[in-house]
Amino acid sequence: MHRTARLRGTAGHVWRTLLASAAALLVLTSGAATPATAATQAPAAAQIPEGVTAGVAVFDRQTGTFTEQVNASAQFRSASVVKLLLTLDFLWNRGPSYSIPAADRARLEPMLRSSDDDAANYYWSTYGGPAIIERMARELSLTDTARPPAGYEGYWGYTALSARDTVKIYRYLLDTAPAPVRDFVMGNLRQSTRCASDDFDQHFGIAGAFDRPWAVKQGWAGSSFPEGTCGPPDSAAATRATTGARTAAAPEDRAADAVNLTRPALHTTGTVGAGDRTIVAVLTLHADGTSYGKAYTDIGRLTRSLNVPGGVRPTGKWYGTWSEHVNVRRDPSTANPPMTQLPAGVEVLVGCQKKGQTVSVPPYNNEWWAYLPQYGGYISNIYISSPDNRLPDVPDCAGS
Repeated sequence: MHRTARLRGTAGHVWRTLLASAAALLVLTSGAATPATAATQAPAAAQIPEGVTAGVAVFDRQTGTFTEQVNASAQFRSASVVKLLLTLDFLWNRGPSYSIPAADRARLEPMLRSSDDDAANYYWSTYGGPAIIERMARELSLTDTARPPAGYEGYWGYTALSARDTVKIYRYLLDTAPAPVRDFVMGNLRQSTRCASDDFDQHFGIAGAFDRPWAVKQGWAGSSFPEGTCGPPDSAAATRATTGARTAAAPEDRAADAVNLTRPALHTTGTVGAGDRTIVAVLTLHADGTSYGKAYTDIGRLTRSLNVPGGVRPTGKWYGTWSEHVNVRRDPSTANPPMTQLPAGVEVLVGCQKKGQTVSVPPYNNEWWAYLPQYGGYISNIYISSPDNRLPDVPDCAGS
């Protein structure tokens, strides 16, 4: 996850005239209006954005082959992806029924669905911390997985993990694990919430690149990724106000280790397609100081570039946005409270557009609104990086 690896006029001109950092916007918006295509038509090689270090493995369970492997054995700090191993370790010797006590179900379900850190802290401290990693690496024949470095045994998110080992974990879950274990873990991953337990927007990567069915376990870590990027703005602000006390920064003297503990990390892992056809593992590190919106955009572009058999791309066009705290609303007006706010500068999928209330950012005005199917709401086109008020390659919404 993130917050602690311890125990874890013309709207198109608005962004150019109001933002001094035009270069940063160009990074976010370059090629944003590329039409979505079927997964089987995706490029055969991963497209890794500049400044991103990535480990990628995509495994087609139907053919038993990898369709993508880029630095697949490279070790990354796991962040919250390690919660898969915490869950499996707890369930390992609970056969034959694999029943889960109510108290543990109340911890495990939010840990898998919403990446709850308190639950991870509990299992790490209760069941041996680094010993959990050693047990699971042995049982699952994980070759690149290792306990946190000496001196940082309390930081579960510093566990070393690779993309190919992540694929092995999912292959065990889907093909070898007892049915109750498989159904419990995968069932919860299919119910991944957009807002994590700390109000972090965790539907990046796989969750944005493909239509359901998918199942995901995400991971994030880094001081430049603020919490409270999801949910109603009031709750997000409250979360942001308390993050300082909950964030465990990695010591600088560990930056040169084989597993980088300091660069912002964003990982997307899981399955895509009917019958969990394809396993996808994308582990990424970003340049120091990278904003969450840019990292979200970069891992999204990388994941969309992959050859993922059985995956279905959502209909719509991808566009960059500008400004902070852009509100997503249930209808094209400001009359009702916002549903959530976008991460600053993030790229979004636009499904259609319609006229609504005029929004003004002097000296510009715009009456067009973009519908974002992945959020289930609208944002004003004035915040979309486009040369026109009305997006030229996006259809009108039905009933417009």
